[in-house]
Amino acid sequence: MAPLIRVLIVDDHPMVRDGISDLLRRQADMEPVGEASNGAEAVEKFRELSPDLTLMDVQMPGMSGVEAISQIRILSPNARILVLTTYPGDANAARAIRAGAAGYLLKNGIRGELVDSIRSIHAGRRAISADIAHELATHAFDEVLTEREIAILRLVADGFANKEIARELNLSNDTVKAELKDVFGKLGVHDRTHAVTVAARRGYINPFL
Repeated sequence: MAPLIRVLIVDDHPMVRDGISDLLRRQADMEPVGEASNGAEAVEKFRELSPDLTLMDVQMPGMSGVEAISQIRILSPNARILVLTTYPGDANAARAIRAGAAGYLLKNGIRGELVDSIRSIHAGRRAISADIAHELATHAFDEVLTEREIAILRLVADGFANKEIARELNLSNDTVKAELKDVFGKLGVHDRTHAVTVAARRGYINPFL
């Protein structure tokens, strides 16, 4: 009999972790071996448990899932990581895949896809939700926002005026205006509110954290 696929579950919602654990225990070839509620804890649990596969949420307080993926891949370059997220944004997906994730699934399709995706990734293949693949293809040739542009957008989402953003990031007011103009062009929007909405939908920012 083949060894069980040992899975580490990372999500900041206990009910999600419990639901996934129950689902995995019902599979003949899988075993949940540990849980973590944030990115930093995920890295420590990975170091401690050496799971065969890690299920990783993206949007978590503190260290994000993408940062945790990068840290885990430093510990183990061959680590197999499958992202589970509520957010279909292409920017988050692209960052996670660049960081080393082998799969990216939406939680709303979890029961239908999760166990098959775990098996595929454990076998060395990739698994990406159709909705995510569509978003990645749609924006494949878009200009990517820079880290500074994202930092400015986060402050815009928090209600900061340009002068306050300039002071917060140690930039000139003219620089902030120029950066926002570039952001509007990249996102295809014409005002701050629409920029925040589109950036949140695509996963560049999370205004709820």
